[in-house]
This record gives sequence, structure tokens and C-alpha cells, in this order.
Amino acid sequence: MSSVIEVSKVSWRREDKTILDHVDWQVKEGEHWAVLGLNGSGKTTLLNMINGYIWPTEGHVSVLGHRFGEVDLRDLRKSIGWVSSSLQEKIYPNERTQHVVISGKHASIGLYDKPTDEDYERAAMWMRQLGCGHLIDRAYQGCSQGEKQKLLIARALMASPKLLILDEACNGLDFFSREALLSSIRQLAGAPGAPHMLFVTHHTEEIIPIFTHTILIRRGSVFAKGPTRDVLCSDVLTDFFESPVEVSWNQNRAWLSVPGSDD
Repeated sequence: MSSVIEVSKVSWRREDKTILDHVDWQVKEGEHWAVLGLNGSGKTTLLNMINGYIWPTEGHVSVLGHRFGEVDLRDLRKSIGWVSSSLQEKIYPNERTQHVVISGKHASIGLYDKPTDEDYERAAMWMRQLGCGHLIDRAYQGCSQGEKQKLLIARALMASPKLLILDEACNGLDFFSREALLSSIRQLAGAPGAPHMLFVTHHTEEIIPIFTHTILIRRGSVFAKGPTRDVLCSDVLTDFFESPVEVSWNQNRAWLSVPGSDD
């Protein structure tokens, strides 16, 4: 497999509106990417296309070495984990945490088959690795927002995905919960056999060093892409946001400020 993701000259139109416009993007083996864009930029549409839920109007898409049109997308999706904060609303509030995690084995909401001992052991392993092993047998609704996000990541990992998409995983988290979740993601990326990861956000400071590459999406087009240090700089982001910003690097993360905001 030469590329994890290959999006070539992809456009997507709905009625008379162009949502994606000639997007070119390649994620290579061993790379973890951040996807940065404002609301309405086309990020979610691009993710839906990578998952095979929508089809390009023009161009072609290959994921995990399989070109769309030559692969059963239902089988391909089993190798892709997608974690979104919107998924939290679909989980049954009284579900036990380990059952939430185990449900990821079949990508179901709730359990329809009796879990095996191996399922319980695997769920506990992922929960421990993500720093939420202490939540075993707790009701899902009794967990904090950050704990719920960790459980959903563990849930996605139950199916042993080769690609893990973290879609605004830090949305709604306070500072400490966000940092704890980012630390867990960093540890996960360094584990043997870790999946390739896409981290979708609109906050540069959430892009931790494991995301060595970043793509900027604006109005359905690729504004910039490449090594994170090259992309997340003051000049590029000032043009991207169409407003002056300054970037300062702290602990290998890019923090934005507005010039003159301290006056």
C-alpha cells in the first residue's frame, strides 16, 4: 500500500453549489495528519467522501490502497474508525462503559450479541491504554465529556481500524480535559500497530507534534498542505483566515494571537 489516502482532483457539487473544488491530497504510510478549517469549509464533506458515504462528482479517491469503484465500501469502512462528538448523543445513557466500547466491534449502537471474555479483555485493555480504565462498569451518562471522548476512541479501536479519524474530538472540553485527551492520543499514536490518524479541528493549539503534516481547507479547496511547521506559520495563517494573526510555538504546538490584542 503506497498511500493511506489519495484524493485526486476531487470535486463535489450539490445542486448548483460546489462544496469541494479540485481537491488533491495524499497521506503516505507512517504519516498522521491534522485537518484544519473553519465551520463550513468542507471538512465534513471530505470526511464523508473518505468514508465512502458520498461519491465525487469529479476525480477519484483511494483509501487504504483501495480505489473507490473497485472495492466494496461496506468492507472498507470496517477498517476506518470515525470518532465524532456528535456520536455521544446516540449512545444509550445507562449503557455500561465497557459495553459502549465493545459495541465498536460491530459499529453498532448498543449490544445485540453477548460479549465474549475476549471482548471484555480487549475493551479493558483499550480503556486502560487511553487512561479511562477506572471507568469500567460505570454508566455512560455518569462520565465527563472528556471521559466520553476517550470511551468513543476506545470503541473505535475495538474493530482494529487501519485509519482513525478524530473529528473535532476536543469540542466542548475544558482546558484540563482537552490536555488529558491529547495526551492519550499522543500515547496511542506511539503504540505498536497504531492506526494512521486524521485529526480534524479548527484550533491550531490542538495539533500536537505527532501530527507532522497539516492540510488547510477553505471554501472547499486546499489552501495549503505539508509539514505542520511550514503550514502553521504567521504568513500562511494570516492569508488563510483573511485576518492578521501571529503564531508562537510552545511545546511544539502553534498558538495563535491577534496582533495588538494586548494593547
